[in-house]
Amino acid sequence: MMQLVYTKAAVSDLQRLRAFIAAHDPDSAQRVAAELIRRMAKLCDFPQLGRIVHEAPNPALVRDMGFGRYVVRYAVRGDLIVILRIWHHFELRAPL
Repeated sequence: MMQLVYTKAAVSDLQRLRAFIAAHDPDSAQRVAAELIRRMAKLCDFPQLGRIVHEAPNPALVRDMGFGRYVVRYAVRGDLIVILRIWHHFELRAPL
């Protein structure tokens, strides 16, 4: 069974996105954050689902997955899925 872990940068991204949404629509902030977390957990069932990030240092391991308006960058390392970054698709791509 795959295990999902988050980098500090990914946790910070999620907090930042939630705060931004809350400033405009507090009711949506919790719902969007919970939905992102739920969808990221599904990567444990389908770890190869995302698009390979060819510009990554090791493209075989790093993938991007779109979830609505959000992009999740993650790495598959053995039985771990490591959530690297999370951003809104209008933001600049997060560094590798």
